[in-house]
Amino acid sequence: MAAEIDAVKNIVLVHGANTDGSGWRGVYDILKKDGYRVSVVQEPLTGLSDDVAATKRVIDQQDGPIILVGHSYGGTIITVAGADPKVRALVYVAALQPDVGETTNQLAASIPGDIPASDIKPTKDGFLFVDPSKFAADVATDLPPAQAAYMANAQMPVAAAAFDAPVSVAAWHDKPSYGIVATADRALNPMLARWMYKRSGAKITEIKGSHLVYISQPDLVAGVIETAAHAVAENTTKTQ
Repeated sequence: MAAEIDAVKNIVLVHGANTDGSGWRGVYDILKKDGYRVSVVQEPLTGLSDDVAATKRVIDQQDGPIILVGHSYGGTIITVAGADPKVRALVYVAALQPDVGETTNQLAASIPGDIPASDIKPTKDGFLFVDPSKFAADVATDLPPAQAAYMANAQMPVAAAAFDAPVSVAAWHDKPSYGIVATADRALNPMLARWMYKRSGAKITEIKGSHLVYISQPDLVAGVIETAAHAVAENTTKTQ
């Protein structure tokens, strides 16, 4: 997709729990090739406020308007960080989209996914990770086995407290949002994804893929992000 970018040049990508920003490489390469300036947040996963702060640091570095993209728990992060005036649209990639006062855990538990609770392992200091032997089957069924195995053994555990922190603001009330439903997602129930995205009035795209759909289907995910960038640019031009 060739990019004819007017209002939006900047894309900021936010990863979810138990992963890091390197998973965005395929999407990053496509967006860069199409002329966008792309930044990847490496949030610490030590708490919602810390993760929002890490995202805001990257937002502050951008020159001009931004499309803010989040995967999984990253959706909770962009819901808060997206209140920044530079952010013009939000893209949720198999991501949580909480409302004010809701927590990640509360929302995820309302329509649970298929991952057994026993597959999520706690650390002694209050962090959570996916049992490495279950990682591929739980979140990465459509990735090459070697890649899934590497990711399983390179996890960034997330602070359990991050999932119990209520969001103080929901930027999607004031800004357009786009939601990608991964139809073979075992972590985030596709029915919950559809419900959240309909609640927010998001433009919904369904993609056949696992929870890590942004890795297995980077071209389709990048296409949704570019659609958001073009729509915001077009709307900005119309209002000028």
